Amino acid sequence: MNYRYSVIAVVILGLLTIAGCSNWLGKVNIFPVEQDVALGQQVSSSFESGTAAVVLDSSKNTVLYNYIYGIRDSILKTNLLVHKNDFPWKVRIIKNDTIQNAFCTPGGYIYVYTGLMKYLESEDQLAGVMGHEMAHAEKRHSTDALTREFGANLLLELIFGTSKAQLLQVATGLAQLSFGREAETEADNCSVDWLYQTSYNPVGAAGFFEKMQKEKNQVNIPEFLSTHPDPGNRVANMKKRWSEKGAKVGQTYTERYKKMLTYLR
Repeated sequence: MNYRYSVIAVVILGLLTIAGCSNWLGKVNIFPVEQDVALGQQVSSSFESGTAAVVLDSSKNTVLYNYIYGIRDSILKTNLLVHKNDFPWKVRIIKNDTIQNAFCTPGGYIYVYTGLMKYLESEDQLAGVMGHEMAHAEKRHSTDALTREFGANLLLELIFGTSKAQLLQVATGLAQLSFGREAETEADNCSVDWLYQTSYNPVGAAGFFEKMQKEKNQVNIPEFLSTHPDPGNRVANMKKRWSEKGAKVGQTYTERYKKMLTYLR
């Protein structure tokens, strides 16, 4: 073993010792930011190549994509996102009216289901949900979770080189991870903070959860989204944060939203 690897081995030993004593790897993200983008590309490619995902063609649905990119741009223009220029923040609309959901991969690949768009009642609600999902990427919650999931073994692989097969394994693991209460709360707070700097009603996402609570037996919403944390608590927490920031009243853009929905076929 040459000098370089001897030094690395010593560093690893120290990190593993710290990890064993204090759950250090659960608190520190061992991925470089570039790895978030690589993982996001992998997940995006795998998802879009699957038979279950029908992504609307952006060239044939320009009104819809211009609309949804306008929401994304409003959030990015707040300049509150540290990774505004690090991630592509690419948006894709999934044709599936039976699922009321949206998600964002690491590195900022945003997916919105037509079922969610038709379920929501106003633009501020969609902006709030998109802000929440973008926050998961901005705050790197997925790679935080992967660090906790794979721990020291992944650290070793990253130091000595990760193969494409290993990257695929990590990407597969990513799809099975869910966010905890702390991450969901942070994403909710970001949604409020970001929309507060726009013309939108800052608690647009709260409207989504309120509607979901009223119709919880009538919509196809992922179980983890509806139960962890409790939607009622999330609404209260978002409104509290909004109030603490000054309770600025924003726009819902309800009529503009209804017009956009006419382009969904």
